[in-house]
Amino acid sequence: MLYPIENKVREVKNLNGIWNFKIDTDNVGIEEKWYEKPLTDTVPMAVPASYNDLFTDQESKEHVGNVWYEREFIIPDSWEGKRIVLRFGSATHHAVVYVDGVEVVHHKGGFTPFEADITELVEKSDLEEHRLTVALSNVLDWTCIPCGEVITEDDEKHPDGYHYQETYFDFYNYSGIHRPVKLYTTPKNYIDDIVIRTDNDGKVEAFVFATDIIKKISVIDEDGNVVASTNEIDKAAVESDHKKDDEMYVAGLKVDNPTLWNPGAAYLYKLKVEGEEDTYTEEFGFRKIEVTDKEFLINGKAFYFKGFGRHEDSDIHGKGLDEALNVRDFNMLKWIGANSFRTSHYPYSEEHMKLADREGFVVIDEVPAVGMCFWDGKSVFGGDRVNKDTLKHHLDMLKEMYERDKNHPSVVMWSIANEAATHEEGAVPYFEEVAKTMRSLDDTRPITIVHTTGPEGDKVSQWVDVICVNRYYAWYTDHSHIEVIGQQLELEMNKWYDKYHKPIIMSEYGADTIAGYHKLPAVAFTEEFQCDYLDEFHKTFDKLDFMIGEHVWAYCDFQTKQGLNRVDGNKKGVFTRNRQPKAAAHLLRKRWNN
Repeated sequence: MLYPIENKVREVKNLNGIWNFKIDTDNVGIEEKWYEKPLTDTVPMAVPASYNDLFTDQESKEHVGNVWYEREFIIPDSWEGKRIVLRFGSATHHAVVYVDGVEVVHHKGGFTPFEADITELVEKSDLEEHRLTVALSNVLDWTCIPCGEVITEDDEKHPDGYHYQETYFDFYNYSGIHRPVKLYTTPKNYIDDIVIRTDNDGKVEAFVFATDIIKKISVIDEDGNVVASTNEIDKAAVESDHKKDDEMYVAGLKVDNPTLWNPGAAYLYKLKVEGEEDTYTEEFGFRKIEVTDKEFLINGKAFYFKGFGRHEDSDIHGKGLDEALNVRDFNMLKWIGANSFRTSHYPYSEEHMKLADREGFVVIDEVPAVGMCFWDGKSVFGGDRVNKDTLKHHLDMLKEMYERDKNHPSVVMWSIANEAATHEEGAVPYFEEVAKTMRSLDDTRPITIVHTTGPEGDKVSQWVDVICVNRYYAWYTDHSHIEVIGQQLELEMNKWYDKYHKPIIMSEYGADTIAGYHKLPAVAFTEEFQCDYLDEFHKTFDKLDFMIGEHVWAYCDFQTKQGLNRVDGNKKGVFTRNRQPKAAAHLLRKRWNN
């Protein structure tokens, strides 16, 4: 899916701002057809943003079910004769969108974009102002990812109708229209999608899906020079069902002596596609990825992942897009010497990914497959938990993640799940299908899965290229006894390598730390303990030649649901939630900049 851009034939109108908002307390709005007329009894709501932390009452913050958004928009007269598309960057988690009371699109999945062609609807309308209404549900169940379930307590110990959303992941289930809402135009015959395949040798394969007739494809460098161009463009059969109305155009180009996209030294070219009516320009980079039994190579050089697991999370905004926060985050990552991060546990905003391209950060892009593991021994795969409907949605999310992020040079690996119960027999056919689908979508990038299961029990890593492991020795086990870390870490990592002979990234490790809490000798939750804790892991990493990276959990403190082991959120950040360093940030800065 192409990001909305403006050029001489395309226009973009931003619909962000203050919308009308209403909580559907009894979840009756769809049945009562609230979308057929303007909403009543509304309050102001910011878009994009999570709505949860904008309220001051607990009932609104923790509402389970539907909420409603509404605003009006105007189509300029200058847009007459153009194709008009309504696009959402994301809406968490289930959205039904109406224009003037007519459903135009529905979408399941809270972290990928979706859109609707509303040309015919507005052309037939004589309204000067159009009404945009969104019914949005935050309910998670076992048919979607992330996984969850709504628990209802119907007994004498609880009030009538008592229920709550249960989740099996450690971050707050923020909800809302989290990313930009835009109207954009194209000519009636248009460029639908572009796939760019490159290596580090200057060769470019361009696959263009369009209803327009493609006439010319060019490559432009950062100085604006056209460094390759062709009019020799072939047609090919379109196999994708959702692009069945398109023609596929294929062209090959060659850039002599290309400047490569390298970690920390990004260089972005532009591919300009010109049709009879439409034109579109997409950024890309030249780089090559290879994986051996002990190395991850970018442009032929061994790359060591230094960075974090992270969250899109901040005070007030929740998971809502905040461009200023994104800039701050990338500056902090550069300050500390990080070169990479994982989009734990869902694809981050398109704006975030564009910054990663531009700033030269390496990204492991993760599908929102989290919550697929119980910690009490209960089975997850099969039965009425993870099932065929979960798998279908999982595959849909893989496709949407790929289609959105396929051309980003920063994305060097796909993560197909986080902390799933890969020791269960039911996980075997499930993840075989997931891995097969990911490879069918993209055979140019390696794939991984992030483990909580140990090497003895894991049954699925034969289908991935890199082993990612989350481990919290001396925190959730042998709590506070950091003297066990080195022995336990080395023992387990050797077992992983001996079983699969694949490189390993420690994708999570860390300890909760209260900023400003100090004690000597160090005890758990102090800044001194976090430093000592991380240092013990690093001593062992440096001994193992098959370890190719370290991603500390976490970049900064973040919000979670309430719980006995969470005091207003997860405090494993090496930065506070407002992006200020704890002592561990200085320890990592010294290590990573060495």
